[in-house]
Amino acid sequence: MLLEPMVRCGEIISEKNINDADKAFLCPYLFTSVPKSFMIKGDGTKRIPFIVNESHVKGERTMTATKGLEGIVAAASSISSIIDGVLTYRGIDIDDLAENATFEEVAYLLWYGKLPTRSELDGLQKQLDEFAAVPQGVIDQIKLYPKDTNSMAALRTAVSSLALYDASANDMSPEANQVKAIKLQAQLPTIIAAFARIRQGLEPVAPKQGVSIAYNFLYMLTGKEPAEVAIKALDQALVLHADHELNASTFAARVTVATLSDIYSGVTSAIGALKGPLHGGANEAVMVMLEEIGSAANVESFINNALANKYKIMGFGHRVYKNGDPRAKHLQKMSRELGKLTGNMELYEMSVKIEELVTGQKGLKPNVDFYSASVYTTLEIPRDLFTPIFAISRVSGWSAHILEQYQDNRLIRPRADYVGPVNAKYIPIEQR
Repeated sequence: MLLEPMVRCGEIISEKNINDADKAFLCPYLFTSVPKSFMIKGDGTKRIPFIVNESHVKGERTMTATKGLEGIVAAASSISSIIDGVLTYRGIDIDDLAENATFEEVAYLLWYGKLPTRSELDGLQKQLDEFAAVPQGVIDQIKLYPKDTNSMAALRTAVSSLALYDASANDMSPEANQVKAIKLQAQLPTIIAAFARIRQGLEPVAPKQGVSIAYNFLYMLTGKEPAEVAIKALDQALVLHADHELNASTFAARVTVATLSDIYSGVTSAIGALKGPLHGGANEAVMVMLEEIGSAANVESFINNALANKYKIMGFGHRVYKNGDPRAKHLQKMSRELGKLTGNMELYEMSVKIEELVTGQKGLKPNVDFYSASVYTTLEIPRDLFTPIFAISRVSGWSAHILEQYQDNRLIRPRADYVGPVNAKYIPIEQR
């Protein structure tokens, strides 16, 4: 819950009155109150406040912009945290969850703030089973998409159309929104699998009852019973991607629903943001690179040439992790195990060699996208479905953030640092 600010928009926020304000300080860029405990760390240990530009006091209309909102605390949230390089969901370390929790448990945790009991988990499973089928109108619409439709564009359009078939789409009660969150979680895998089959000239496979989301997606994609190792690998990947604090797509979702638009609009906005190669599309770009390299023998020359020409190596570095993405090690291990089980270690070995070169020469460490590319490829998942799979997982986090935004809403309306011309005059068209 956001606390009442102790200072107001336009007031200078000094170190002194920040220290005097026990409850909160005002973020001058987003003009919203933020608890002191959420102040960013300046030197890694000391928490420092944001300071309003001195010119505010003089009455000048200037503000200091931060490109990409880097380092700006834009909201208070109890869903996930990244503190000193450690990612947690509701306070539980991602390493703990990746090793022990199922994705359904994690989704429940994100939505309700606690791990489910057996009966609560069974209840969620029944709801997921009930809602997994997609309205026939949406399936008919997917059949009309051009054969070369981008998979994320298809998902974005189909999710938006789900609202047309939900009588409660505009019911903004907490109870109705919670049900819609579960519906979206259940239906995204069905949509993606249906799209993948329809474009191959195949009919969609109906979802099974009483199985996990990982199982169901692989089953609906192929029409075959998935191997246990594949189910486990995908389930862990879903756990690792479920939420990530205020990332670009989550922020897009919160901005949308802060206008009191519906949850379908919020998730559609999030999918649009995830589609970009600087966000969810990075794992697909990693696989493109691996295919271009071709074999482990070509790795060194390819990477050295790329680094010499200052080309971006996808899957490395992260804005909020300076010492490495904690999720990457789990996907690296998964990539190695899948390679051994399938008898094809080449993608894993290529990836390890790339990591050694990039980390050694640039100091950059792999992020969650890097090893997920080899994992999904070993599972024989088409490359252009990598980002939609990301969405299957992240819709749990998106919807949790949407529900949290609704609970304590304020329109998100930041300001811009104007850098255009000043004192311009209208010129009649005859004089231009």
